[in-house]
Formats: sequence, C-alpha cells, structure tokens
Amino acid sequence: MEKVLDVENVSISFIQYTQGLNQRELKVITDLTLDVSEGEILAVLGSSGSGKSLLAHAIFGILPENANLNGKISYKGKELSQEDKEELRGKEIALIPQSVNFLDPLMKISDQAIGHIDSKEEKAEKKIKQREIFEHYNLGPDVDEMYPFQLSGGMARRVLVSTALLSDPKLVVADEPTPGLDEKTVEETLNHFRHMKEDGVGVLLITHDIHAALEVADRIGIFYSGYVIEIAKAEDFSGDGENLLHPYTKSLYKALPANGFELVKGHQPLHGEIQEGCPYYSRCEMRFERCKNERPQLRDMGDKKIRCFKYEEGE
Repeated sequence: MEKVLDVENVSISFIQYTQGLNQRELKVITDLTLDVSEGEILAVLGSSGSGKSLLAHAIFGILPENANLNGKISYKGKELSQEDKEELRGKEIALIPQSVNFLDPLMKISDQAIGHIDSKEEKAEKKIKQREIFEHYNLGPDVDEMYPFQLSGGMARRVLVSTALLSDPKLVVADEPTPGLDEKTVEETLNHFRHMKEDGVGVLLITHDIHAALEVADRIGIFYSGYVIEIAKAEDFSGDGENLLHPYTKSLYKALPANGFELVKGHQPLHGEIQEGCPYYSRCEMRFERCKNERPQLRDMGDKKIRCFKYEEGE
C-alpha cells in the first residue's frame, strides 16, 4: 500500500517570554516520526494537553505564527511546503475537527458544506454529490436547510464527517473526534472511519481515548511528553500485554480497569520539564544509567517502532 503521509523527525516549539524580556524555547513536540498508508487507520494516542493536536495543525499548515516547525512532512512521497499544504487542505487532505463549533452558526448546513462556488454549474454538481454523501450518513434533505443549533450532537458529527469527504480526500485527519459524545454516537463515529478505510482512505486519528483507538485502529502510536515512544499493532494490546515493547505502553495497558487498574507512580512531565535523557526515565523500572542523559531514537522492530535503549543492539 502507498504511504499517503510520512512525518519524519518533526519538532514544534514556541518562543515564550519569561521574567522581564528573557525568552525561552518551549518544546512541545520533539522528533516525531510516523506514517499512514492508504486504507489504514493510525491512531496517535496521548493524554489531553500533550500537544498531539499540533501535529494536525502542522500537516494543514495552520500553526500559530510564533511556532517553530522542523522536520519533514510528506504526502505521497513529496515533502510539503506551506504552499502545498494550502493547496491540498480541504481537497486531498481533509480535517475532521475536534469540536462541532467549527460549524458556522449563521450558515445553513448545505451552504457551508459546499462552500463558496461562483459557477452555477459547478455548484449544482457539488450539491448533488453533497446530497449523496449526506444520504450515506443518514442525513436527510431537511438537514440541508437547518442551522447548526438545530442539529443533535450525533447529526453535527455526521455533518463534519460528510463535509470532510466531499472532496474525495486520500488522507483524513480526525482531531479528537469523540470527546463528550455518548456511547452510541462514539460507535457511530468510529464506523465512519471504518467506511473510510474500506474506501482506501488513510486515516490519522488523534485521540486520548484508548478504547476508541483499540476499537478501530490498525496501528497505535503512543505519544508521551512530545515524543512517539512506540508504534504497535492494535492486536498487541491483548492478553497480558506481552507483545507491547515500551514500559509506558505496558503500564498504560495494565492501567485499564479490565486489566487490573495497575497504576505507576509519578506523572508525565509537562512541557519544559523534560530532562536531556529519556522522558520516561523517572518512572521507568528497567532504566539504564545512560537513559538519564541520552535520548533513545525511534527504532524499527519489524512492523513496530520503539524508542527504548533496551532494544538497542548490545543491550
């Protein structure tokens, strides 16, 4: 399968003013590497506030002006410039945003789904396609004339998904699509992603909901303090977690109520608290001396990736 997204060694930081006019560089994402193939769902799983949504903003070229972006983001083998991102977004690359507040409260649903089109002929064609997709997601003709406040939460979520698919995207980035939804609507939303996968679309699912990630993803990237520390297959999250590699991933799995609710002391370092070495050093029970001052690289382990010195040659 062709890769539709390749993120290589991406780092995102911000310049902050501290006391007086002193500045410091706040690193939020560091050395992030992952890829998504056509017809695949990759979930990036991390705690709320960890900065993972900045990955979506970087892909679409909508980072704040004070952000510093380094590394490579490629689409179908081509490294994207800012101009490329602006050209592709909303077309071959589509965003399903975190909040239904992205819907314009002053526009009818059909008008904002189609967008501004001057040509009457093109607008008529887009309207036909919009109606076909809306019908696929059980949104009847009456929805077209509604305003966002008239929609239920589930309907609004379906509108966002449908609108994202109007341009026949090859890559869909879903940024925290399930918070605040009831169980039925969550399952409905996940089914949308399954349909996209069946249609050959690559899906990057950014979430803090491990249950949603395990339900729908092919692979799961574990995000910790601005780093992807492991990319595992979804089926590795089974049994006693014996197929998981990183100690944090294992502890995350064992902390689930169904697996004994085993907790690990300490907390995930905040941005600016991370030391020179491994970000998991203070909580790790199998750490080496070198972990304190050296940072492991993301290493290929067949169809998995791991950032841990335990799996370095010679360890």
